[in-house]
Amino acid sequence: MFGLKDDWAEEERPRHFFLEDYEGAIARWCPGCGDHAVLSAVQRLCRDEQLPPEKTVVVSGIGCSSRFPHYMKTYGFHGLHGRALPVACGIRSRRPDVHMFVATGDGDNCSIGTAHWVHAVRYNMRMVVMLFDNNIYGLTKNQTSPTTHRGFNSMTHPHGAWLSPLNPLSVTLGITNASFVAQTVDWNPIHLYATIREGFHHPGLAFIRILQRCPHFTASVFEPIQRDPSLVLLLEHGDGIPANDTVRRIYKNRQEHDPSDRNSAQAIADRGDCFPIGLLYRNRNAERYDEISARGLGMTGAQKVAAVNRMLDRFLV
Repeated sequence: MFGLKDDWAEEERPRHFFLEDYEGAIARWCPGCGDHAVLSAVQRLCRDEQLPPEKTVVVSGIGCSSRFPHYMKTYGFHGLHGRALPVACGIRSRRPDVHMFVATGDGDNCSIGTAHWVHAVRYNMRMVVMLFDNNIYGLTKNQTSPTTHRGFNSMTHPHGAWLSPLNPLSVTLGITNASFVAQTVDWNPIHLYATIREGFHHPGLAFIRILQRCPHFTASVFEPIQRDPSLVLLLEHGDGIPANDTVRRIYKNRQEHDPSDRNSAQAIADRGDCFPIGLLYRNRNAERYDEISARGLGMTGAQKVAAVNRMLDRFLV
């Protein structure tokens, strides 16, 4: 307006976010469900990293864990069964500026979503993929999942599951271009938070398997390692998941493991005498497909139409 001085314009004030800025609807998971701990860890991470809610997105498929976007006051996409990862890859290819978390379960990811899991790991687009593994289909009421232990009684196998379970760590480590593979537990909030935070700062796809309690259907599955922490193998390394004195006091069974050693990571993942937690593998230099797919984002509408027409002209006869 004529006569107003430029220096009178109000300066934009810096924003500061609190936990309530990330707290969405009240979580409807069962009391004692491990999902509550993961939700709290992600909300704390968003606050500590001061992630703008409008620049943060949570994607999920179907299952108890996939209710996650409803409980975050950020952008969210509650997708179809097994389709969380292709949706996340699509978002990442067009929005390199957002912070992304993917919530999926052992049924959602390791069964109907297996092909998407393999290719998403290979694409290595930047996102944190949290696999909530409670060894059962919980939302659809106690059916055998790909990670259900042999002999476990379920609605689909009342006399016990017939096959040995799939190992999500071993599978992910065997995928071309895997760049970050870690495991943690929901009942140790310090290690859980540190693992998700490390994955958040990884320049690529961070795959984190979370051993997650289902108090209704698989309460007995992780009870032995909760009662006896010596059954857990804590992986330590300067380039691994930071473990403070509290975590180290709980888990006295520890091993120095270099996360750049993929062969050693595979051997640890295949062990059946313990449950490893920590960072199994990391490669910060792995190829990232989102760095290729993000090309052309600055094109105008007219430029996009012209580019499409040029491609269509190639098919003229």
